[in-house]
Amino acid sequence: QVQLVESGGGLVQAGGSLRLSCTASGSLVSINAMGWYRQAPGKQREFIAASNSENITKYADFVKGRFTISRDNAKNTVYLQLSNLKPEDTADYICNAAVIVGGPYRYLEVWGQGTLVSVSS
Repeated sequence: QVQLVESGGGLVQAGGSLRLSCTASGSLVSINAMGWYRQAPGKQREFIAASNSENITKYADFVKGRFTISRDNAKNTVYLQLSNLKPEDTADYICNAAVIVGGPYRYLEVWGQGTLVSVSS
């Protein structure tokens, strides 16, 4: 079993900042990549950013320099720094990981429970 545990969400005013964390645990052999998505009520889930095992990163266009992804491979943890938040950033922020598990080796894509970010005007 592999689990992603997220933290760091909350309520902030426009212009504020938050730092989200996501840690993978369980009987995984390796983590190929970790990333973040978000989903507002009634809207489609959208990609935010991802980082692979070599710390190569990719960002969605809407980020516009306000969000930064980072990773601590030794701790199986990925972070998302949210800065200059806007009301339209309000959403459930969801962690994602692409992992290899054993017995036999196989690929899995794992999703976290989500952490809510609410931005007031």
